[in-house]
Amino acid sequence: MRELGVQTLLDLLGIFVFALSGALAAVRQRLDVVGMVVLAEITALGGGIVRDLVIGAVPPAAFTSLGYVLTPLAATVLVFHWHPQVARLMPAVMFFDAAGLGLFCATGTTKALEHGLSPLHAVLLGVITAIGGGVLRDMLSGQIPSVLYDRQLYALPALVGAAAVAAGWAADLHGSAVTAAAAALAFALRALAMRYGWRTPRPRGVTDRP
Repeated sequence: MRELGVQTLLDLLGIFVFALSGALAAVRQRLDVVGMVVLAEITALGGGIVRDLVIGAVPPAAFTSLGYVLTPLAATVLVFHWHPQVARLMPAVMFFDAAGLGLFCATGTTKALEHGLSPLHAVLLGVITAIGGGVLRDMLSGQIPSVLYDRQLYALPALVGAAAVAAGWAADLHGSAVTAAAAALAFALRALAMRYGWRTPRPRGVTDRP
């Protein structure tokens, strides 16, 4: 029961930080409060809904837990009233995105493994959990999804974090500590990539986007 509580807390934390990034993206696109709520909810819950549908955990957790719906609303209220302060406290949207990415790839992989998926398929689903909401956010706000060109590493940190969870599972290391460590690993890789401009390679002769 205690493990379940910690897992839920980590999930809600990931939902909150992804919702912040969605709400901030809406502010940057000059959307109204309805647009903020939509982007916050989609960013926070989109990847998890896809995950739950794939593993057969229906109805998805987003539709059975009041906290999953109210947490993005709380993030929206925070950004609605104090978005200049929120944006100044952290490196804007990308910091929140990195935190959510790490948390979601770890919790998504863990849930997939608990539902009997193989380590490889659990890793793939963990990555989808992490990037799904961000892809939907970018599409709805009129941007090319970052994952399509992995700007400053996006999918790769999620893959590393998900693989760390699967490796721990294979070594019979389960629990919230493993999940949190994998999330921190993915977050650190993403943060370092943003700090130092690391990028995945492009085909030979293809230059950066203007």
